[in-house]
Amino acid sequence: MAGAAAARRLAEAGLRVQVFDKGRGVGGRMATRRSGAAQFDHGAQFMRAHGHAFAIRLEDWVRRGVAAPWAGSGRHVGQPSMSAPVRDLLAGLAVMSTTTITRILRRESEWHIEDATGAVHGPFGAVAITFPAPQALTLLETSGFALPGVALARYAPCWSLMLAVEAATAEPLMEPREDPIGLIACDSSKPGRPDGIRLTIHATPDWSRQHLEDPRETVVSALVQATAERLGTTLRPTVAEAHRWRYAQVEVALGVPSLYDPALRLGAAGDWCIGARIEAAHDSGLHLAEAILADRGAAA
Repeated sequence: MAGAAAARRLAEAGLRVQVFDKGRGVGGRMATRRSGAAQFDHGAQFMRAHGHAFAIRLEDWVRRGVAAPWAGSGRHVGQPSMSAPVRDLLAGLAVMSTTTITRILRRESEWHIEDATGAVHGPFGAVAITFPAPQALTLLETSGFALPGVALARYAPCWSLMLAVEAATAEPLMEPREDPIGLIACDSSKPGRPDGIRLTIHATPDWSRQHLEDPRETVVSALVQATAERLGTTLRPTVAEAHRWRYAQVEVALGVPSLYDPALRLGAAGDWCIGARIEAAHDSGLHLAEAILADRGAAA
């Protein structure tokens, strides 16, 4: 979301933007996975608007069918998947997926970007790094650059369990937050989703830390049993898969909207700058884009 928000704002201002994403599809932690006919939002489950900028964005998505209300309390989801809002922001922009960036290179006043295949892209006038802070820090250190504060951000990991079951009674959203179950979301209750009963379960941060390196089969077994106990029913999964998020939810944020070095025209943004919300990622990306635009205006 941070990268998409930044890219859209820069493109709207008339700049040429190139987006690189290591995933097979855009979205980051606003992720959707398919297993056969089953579809799961196995990352972020919903978004809310607290501030004006994201409220306007959310209203537009709802009006155009990109997002819809779900589970009350101002919660909204992407439609037909959680990645839909990110895909909407990036529509029409140049995006290279399955591209892992390993180094950023400064040549005189221009930037070049090297990916894991050794290919070099550029030149670019500015670089915006919008992935999780630990990965941003690794890229900066490998490249010989620094942005003060990146190392201070902290994340909680999360094991995410995806279940398709023959029958189950579950509320749209339950948040027990008692080891090992942090959240149970009924994916099939979300608007625009395929038929079938599907549940996404997020383990608590503490349990996920303790079992971060466990085999997936062990994690699946433990979380299926715990979910059945929490729901008070026997589960007969037709799909049972686990995904490990090493950097799931921000626990310690920097308390600044974004980071930007005007001398280098190098910046970073993400929810780790502001807080553990999709809105925070959006606002951080916008703030970084505005810093780049203001810098270019000053230079002009």
